Amino acid sequence: MVSKSLQMAKFQNNILDKNGNQIKIGFGVGSYWRIHKSENNIEFVPELVHQIKQAIENGFVMIDAAEVYCTYEEIGIALKELNVKREDIWITDKYIKWSYNEFNSTGPIFSVNRSLKIMGVDYIDMYLLHTPDITKENAGITMVEAWKQCEQLVKEGKVKNIGVSNFRVKDLEEIMKVCEIKPMCNQIEFHPYLQQQSAGIREYCFKHGIQIEAFSPLTPITKIKEGEDNPVMPILSRLAKKYNKNESQILLRWCTQLGVLPLTTTSNKTRIQEYLSIFEFEMTPEEIQEIVDVKDKKFFRGWMHEFYPESVEECNAGL
Repeated sequence: MVSKSLQMAKFQNNILDKNGNQIKIGFGVGSYWRIHKSENNIEFVPELVHQIKQAIENGFVMIDAAEVYCTYEEIGIALKELNVKREDIWITDKYIKWSYNEFNSTGPIFSVNRSLKIMGVDYIDMYLLHTPDITKENAGITMVEAWKQCEQLVKEGKVKNIGVSNFRVKDLEEIMKVCEIKPMCNQIEFHPYLQQQSAGIREYCFKHGIQIEAFSPLTPITKIKEGEDNPVMPILSRLAKKYNKNESQILLRWCTQLGVLPLTTTSNKTRIQEYLSIFEFEMTPEEIQEIVDVKDKKFFRGWMHEFYPESVEECNAGL
C-alpha cells in the first residue's frame, strides 16, 4: 500500500520561472541575518550581498526574503551589482506585524510599497502572510483583512502571486471562505522529524492545490546536537554513499521527491553548487519511505513551539 506521504508526492508544483519551468529549490536570506544584525546592532551586512550574488551566479532563481529579516537593502544591491533582468529572478517576500528594529507596518500594502522601494524593484513574485497571528489587537487589522490587502496588491500589479506561511488548517479554511485569489503556497517547517508542522496541514494543502515550501529542511544536520538521538543520519549516510552525494543533498532531494519545495542557504560556493545538483539523481520510493518512517522515532520542532500545541501523534496522523 502506498503511504499518504508518497501519494502527496504527486503534487504538481505550480511555481514557475519565466520560461514555465518549475522552481524546485529556493535560497533563503533570513533568520540568521536578522539575529546577526540584532545582536551586533548593525543595519547592513556586505557579506550578505556577496552571498546573494554568489547564489544567483551559480543558478539559484528564487530568493526568499521577509520583512522581519531586514535584508531588503542587501538584496537590492546584489541585484543591481549583478545587473540581472528582473524577470530572471523570483523574489518571495513576507508580511509580519513586527521586526527586530521595531518597524511596524499598517498592513501588506504599506509593507510591499516599502520593500519595493528599498530593493529597487517594481514587483514581488510571491507575497506571503508570514504567520496567521494577525489581529486587530496586535496588528491593527485581521488576518482576513491582511489577505484582502494582498489580493489588492495583485490587482495593482505590485505582487504576482500570494500565499501564506506557518498556517494551520483552520487558518487556511478562514482564508478560503472569503478569498478571490487562493493561496499559492504555505511555507512551513518541514524535515524528517517534523513532517507536519500542524495537524493535517499537508493533506489539506495537497487537496486544495497549495504548494508546500519547507524552511529548515536540513534540521537533522544543522540543529540536532552531537550526542543527541538522530536516527535519520545512518540512513542519510548510506544513501549518500550509494548516490555519491552528501547527507544535505539527500535531505533536500527527499523534500523535492515528496513534492515539497525546500529553502536553504549557505555562504559556501561549493555547497551552493551541491544544493543545485540534487536533481542529478532520484531515490527509489522505498528509500523515500524509509526516511518518512523516521517520524515515528523522533519528533523535533525548531520554531514557534508556543503556536503549535499538537502532539507528535496528531502531527503524524495519516502520514
